[in-house]
Amino acid sequence: MSGFGFYGHWLLGGVLLVLVIASLIGYRLTQRPLSERGRATVDNLNARIRAWWAMCAVFAAALACGDLGTVLLFALVSFLGLREFITLTPTRRGDHETLFWSFFVFLPLHYWLVGTRWYGLFAILIPVYAFLFLPLRSALAGDTEHFLERSAKIQWGLMICVYAVSHAPALLMLEIPGYSGQNATLLIWLVLVVQLSDVLQYVFGKLCGRRAIVPRLSPNKTVEGFVGGVLSAALIGTALWWATPFTPWQAFMLALLVTLLGFAGGLVMSAIKRDRGVKDFGAMIEGHGGMLDRIDSLCFAAPVFFHAVRYWWT
Repeated sequence: MSGFGFYGHWLLGGVLLVLVIASLIGYRLTQRPLSERGRATVDNLNARIRAWWAMCAVFAAALACGDLGTVLLFALVSFLGLREFITLTPTRRGDHETLFWSFFVFLPLHYWLVGTRWYGLFAILIPVYAFLFLPLRSALAGDTEHFLERSAKIQWGLMICVYAVSHAPALLMLEIPGYSGQNATLLIWLVLVVQLSDVLQYVFGKLCGRRAIVPRLSPNKTVEGFVGGVLSAALIGTALWWATPFTPWQAFMLALLVTLLGFAGGLVMSAIKRDRGVKDFGAMIEGHGGMLDRIDSLCFAAPVFFHAVRYWWT
């Protein structure tokens, strides 16, 4: 069983300290006289902080339950994310059986492979077997209207919401020399760096954002926010190298990699939302939107990080 041990406790303690400081700042801001717009901004900030308290508590509780708790948590995250994705990209009656296979066969089977550390089948179950089976199941329903589009939606949803996200808890299956029993700490490091990058890009964008990177797609994503958030999160990841199997230089390169991929994930998922004409994937998390709005960066960062670590450190 993987654990997060001494270093993991320090990382979680640091997160707790940051949340306490953020809560105090949020409270102090509510005591100051503000314009209506400023009040709305502060209310949104405090809603986000409250949501972070809840999300961190659930994440920490899952880690405390060991590998099983962690895998089950991410399986639930994938289920909720896939549900949001399918809701946003409507399908037809002929896809109902296909969706049943996606939600109740391939998703749990895939996470069972993560839990049992069966890497060989884990790596190909969805991109090979599900990829071939799901459109066949839809074809058997006999509904050919927009068939290619419908099949692509389901396949893409399963890949991004289940396959990609599952590479985060899959870190628990890696056997890293000299790092035995600490894999959950590596998972904490990944999630912390990716999510901090999101938060810091938001902060830098609000403080000094001027030039939008892709104005028609996401006007709130600015060059200043991107550079400031990515570099600061990468430096924080470097400063936390002691909790990983990496040297400081390696930690910086990997932190930079996952923050860049996280930004890419957010951009791609924003394109999907703009295509569907919505601001968020859902309203499940106060101040954040839906589950996919919170894990969009992890969708791109987790699989590349997993394979980088597996290739170079195992």
